[in-house]
Parts: sequence; structure tokens; C-alpha cells
Amino acid sequence: MTIRIESTDLTIEAVLERRPHTVWISPEMTLAGFGARLRLDPGVGPGRFERARLMFAEWVASEGAHPAPDIGPFGFASFTFDEQVAGSIIVIPEVVVASDRKSSWLIRHGAEDNEWSDSPLGTTAVKPDRPRFAGSSLPDHLWLEAVAAAIKRIEEGQLQKVVLARDHALWSKEPFVLDRVLDKLHQRFPDCMVYLVDGLVGASPELLIRRRGESVTSLALAGSARRDPDPVVDDQLGSELLASSKDLHEHALASESVERVLERVCQSLQRPNRPGLLKLANVQHLATPFAGNLTESHDVLDLVGMLHPTAAVGGTPTLDAIEMIRALEGMERGRYAGPVGIFDLAGDGEFAIALRCAEISGARARLFAGAGLVQGSVPEDELEETRIKLQAMLSALE
Repeated sequence: MTIRIESTDLTIEAVLERRPHTVWISPEMTLAGFGARLRLDPGVGPGRFERARLMFAEWVASEGAHPAPDIGPFGFASFTFDEQVAGSIIVIPEVVVASDRKSSWLIRHGAEDNEWSDSPLGTTAVKPDRPRFAGSSLPDHLWLEAVAAAIKRIEEGQLQKVVLARDHALWSKEPFVLDRVLDKLHQRFPDCMVYLVDGLVGASPELLIRRRGESVTSLALAGSARRDPDPVVDDQLGSELLASSKDLHEHALASESVERVLERVCQSLQRPNRPGLLKLANVQHLATPFAGNLTESHDVLDLVGMLHPTAAVGGTPTLDAIEMIRALEGMERGRYAGPVGIFDLAGDGEFAIALRCAEISGARARLFAGAGLVQGSVPEDELEETRIKLQAMLSALE
């Protein structure tokens, strides 16, 4: 198979109206996939990222494809948070509409011409039903007890940080319209990475890793505060976050977990001395960006495997935190907080941490949000933080 490339002038909005099955929208690149030429399961265990790369390479070779740098073909990937849990997936669409903000093109992975032109246009004319609450794996009072137990273990010195998440199930009389959800997320969170892979849809602010040749970038987020419509109050909340010893400690653990990995594989790694603020529509975070050049030939999936899970979504020490999550969280995260993104055969790609997301299947949705716990955390404050974070997806489903 020779990859067929065609120029197009479609905008992001026009592409979303065609109801793509797979989506990646970032400040650097947009990919929208239609159909599924192949779906690959990399399995479980520490070798799953390497298997994903090899399976993709084998498919390209079997098709007789001729990869083109920055052109394709591309794989869309979504991995489970816990390597012991099945459910990771790589999707290779039949058709991909790609844009790098300078130009746009179609990539056909063997699709016939009409497979693109026959894609439906426009959102449904039927007004969607309101989402209705269907419960959580742990009711609020039990989740608060789990948080209190985790904080007690932190205060006893068993670990420094753990992230506990909760889910929020919804149902509707009508199926949720994914193109409408994607459009709302993109409009409200233009600086986030908006994604749809096998029913997992969301808008993540946290770039796990971006690789372009030897250049790599990452963004560590931890420590949060709400936004306020009053600019004076909003600025005050941001200033308090920047001065909070508890939040600065939580953030330092997250950024150090990224720095330890990137220092091993990069030269001239750059990062600011102190975190800044990343202000989103519903929440503001302490943020530390990283940029460097690779000293060895590590592809993007190698780097994902080295970085995941960062302390921003797992904890410190990592293995102790993961065991505590399994023991206390009371739910299966699935692909929430796992790596989600795109990659090509050259080893380039972009991966976010799957945050601000929901698993959607027809008229059912399962939303997720987490909170980082350190010494000094207060259970009721952490519950409120998850409620604020859940609003990102709740507003997109309304």
C-alpha cells in the first residue's frame, strides 16, 4: 500500500462536523481519523509501549507503506493507567485528516474515495437530553474516608504523595453526541489537548511528552485552585496558589519525577526555577515546562514508558503510591490518567495524560477526576477539587 496524500482546506470545526471516530487536537497538530483499518492491543505489563511500537511498525511493513516524516501514517494510542489492567488500544484509521497549523492534508490508509466523502455532515438536529447522575464507585463519604486513610499513611511516613481519583457515572435518554462534546471542549479549552480514542474523550492540560526529532518538551502540573469571574479575586487565588507551601510541595514532587527521567536522556534540559500558573476555564494549576534535546535515540513511546506514571497522577514513591491506589481508590481507572496521544514510525509524536475525560458509550458516560494528597491535605478540600475538575466534562455533556 502506498499512502495517498491529498491537500485539503478543511477547518477543525468542519472536520468535527463530519463526526470523526478518532481525534487529536493540540496546539501543534490536529488529526481526525475516520473508520478503523486496524485496532491493536499491546497487552499488559512493562513491555506494552515497546509492543505498541513494534506492532505498528509491523503493520506499516506488511502494507508496503512508505512513511513520510511529519506526514504519516499515524497511530492513535490510549493506554490504561495501571500496566496490570487490560484495555490499552492503538487505532489506525482508514482516513486521517491532518493539520500542522500551516497546511492540511488527507492520509488514506487504503480507504476508497467515498469513505471520506460519505462521512456524515453536521450535528444532530435533536436537542440532547440532559445528563443525569447515576452514582459513583465510592459515595462521597466513603471516598473521604479513603482520602483520610491515605493522608494518615503519608503523615506516618509511608510515602510522600498519592493521587486518589473518583468517578461520576451519567446517563441520558439520548446518546451523547461526540462531535458536539469535542467542539465544546475545543472551544472552552483551546490550550488543552482534546482527544477521542475508542470512546475515551477529554481535554487534557498536561503534556506528558512531545518529540520532534531530537527535541522534546513536557509540562508538569500539580497544585490547583479554582477560577473566579472577578479578575481581582481570580488573581488573588493565583497568588495564594503560588505561595502555598502545601501546593508547592505537591508540585515539586510531580516536576521532579519528570525531571529525573528527562535529565537521563537529554542534554541542555531547560526548566524555570519556580513554577508559574496555567489558567484554564475552570481551574488554575502550578505549571513547570521542560524542553531539551535527546542525547540518545529514544522514540516517543520509549519516553512515554519512562515517564508514566508521573507523580502528578500516581504519587511518590511510585510503586508505593500505585499499591495504595489499588487498595484505597475503590474503582478501576481504566484509561483515565494513562497516556493518550499520537505517534508515527519515525518515533515522533505527542502524548498527554488522559485527564478531564470521560468514557462514553451511547447514552452512558463515566467521568473521572483526581486529587493529589500530601502532608497537610484536607479531605473536604480534595473532594471540592475533584468537583471543580469534573465540571470540565459535565459542561461539555450538557
